[in-house]
Amino acid sequence: MANARVPGVGPIFGDVLKRVRIKKKLSQEELAFEAGVDRTFVSRLERGLKQPTITTLIGLGVALGVSAADLVRETEREYLRQQA
Repeated sequence: MANARVPGVGPIFGDVLKRVRIKKKLSQEELAFEAGVDRTFVSRLERGLKQPTITTLIGLGVALGVSAADLVRETEREYLRQQA
């Protein structure tokens, strides 16, 4: 269940994930393989339909060559920008 105090964060994370994935020139399939998840899960993350566990978040960061903290930091930055 999404937190009512932080509405819309899922799609923002999805946008951040997709932006980083494209910058790294990885397909959803390649990212999924490297992160140890299913390609359809990456698609759901990018569309904001699902949110990752901390384990998956770290795996995505490793696969992308960025820290999980950077993914969260960028998501938070964009969320706060949109709330202003």
